[in-house]
Parts: sequence; structure tokens; C-alpha cells
Amino acid sequence: MFTGLIQGLGSIQTTTSDRLLIKTDAPLILTDLAIGDSVAVDGICLTVETLLKDGFTATASPETLNRTTLHQYQQNQADYVNLETSLRVGSKLGGHFVSGHVDGVGCLVESLPTEKAWEMIFSAPANLEDQWQQFIARYLVQKGSIAVNGISLTVAECDAQGTWFKAAVIPHTYSETNLTYLKPGDWVNLECDILGKYVEKLLNYPHASNSSVTLEFLAEHGYS
Repeated sequence: MFTGLIQGLGSIQTTTSDRLLIKTDAPLILTDLAIGDSVAVDGICLTVETLLKDGFTATASPETLNRTTLHQYQQNQADYVNLETSLRVGSKLGGHFVSGHVDGVGCLVESLPTEKAWEMIFSAPANLEDQWQQFIARYLVQKGSIAVNGISLTVAECDAQGTWFKAAVIPHTYSETNLTYLKPGDWVNLECDILGKYVEKLLNYPHASNSSVTLEFLAEHGYS
């Protein structure tokens, strides 16, 4: 489990079909890192298999390669990936609960600087609209949470069909993560809020009509 607060940048220097070498000099990542630890790499939960002085290696499953941007790096290195170590009991939760299980990919439509933030708009990559509709669109809620390349962001605006969303990114987040390197058309990993998934499952579960948890109950308690 992660928070979506990035602790440093790294790079995917080399890859084979499923073996990744992630290099970094970020002290918050390397301090106390151990074999078996979980690290979110651009929002993807990976397990440390071997330790290096300047990074670690991990293996990605076929599902992870197919569902995320990692397959793009099988032939090319990723110069900048966001890194976060797993949440420890008693640590501050400054973002939101991020599992590291990516739902799908999106792409940057445009990034607009404003006086106090960057407004970044994301939508489905070409030819992946069906995946977006299945795994992303129904969880997009205005003022809800979403992880973009592992970064905890708030959905500032989205359309009713969930075909796109906008996030306002503060200067610190923009400069300290790989969002600053994104260009229109670049792909990103997206993970929707896990709380929304559990609510959906509960409401659609067989015999849910017998449950005391209804849409009216949720609205009454602030889930609108």
C-alpha cells in the first residue's frame, strides 16, 4: 500500500522481456530498502529482488506488462520514473490509499500553466478507448482521487461520461515528479480510487437490495 506521495525519481536503465533494472540516487528510496520490499515504480507495485548500490531489480508479470506503460520500455529505457516505498504503519497518509495495481493507461492531452498550478488534462490513448471505458471512466468523480504515474491527484473536472479528466498540479508536485517531462500524447499509468471500487462491488453484489447500505445512505453520509 502506498500514499501517492513521490519520494524520488529513477530510471529504467535496461529491461528484458520481464526483468527490470531500476536505478536511482534518491535517499528516501535507498535507505533501509531490503529484498522483498514493495516499491511503486510509476504507480506500479513491484517487488525488490536484488539490491544494488544505486537501485534494484524487479520482475513484472505479463498482466502488469499488458496493463501498464512498462511494455513501452521493453525496447527503450525510461529516463524518469516516479518512485515511492510502501506505507509503514504509523506513517502520515498525506495522499490517498494507492495499491499499486494499475487499472489502465491514459495519455496527456495538454498541460496548461496557470498562475498557481499546472492544469493537466488526460484521456484515453488512441485505440484504447474500450479499455478506458471498462477500467477508468466509471470511477472518475469530480473532487475524487486518482493516481497518475503513482502520484496522488484530485480530479478537478471530468465530463459525465468519464472520457477525460483534468487535474490541477501544484508547482512542487510538478517539479519533483516526472509530470514535468510529459508531452502531449505521452502515456501514463492510472489507478482509480480503491474505495470507489468497493462501493461499486457492494451495490452490485447479489441480494444487495437487502443491505442497509444504499445510494441514499451513502449520500446522507457524504458520499455524493
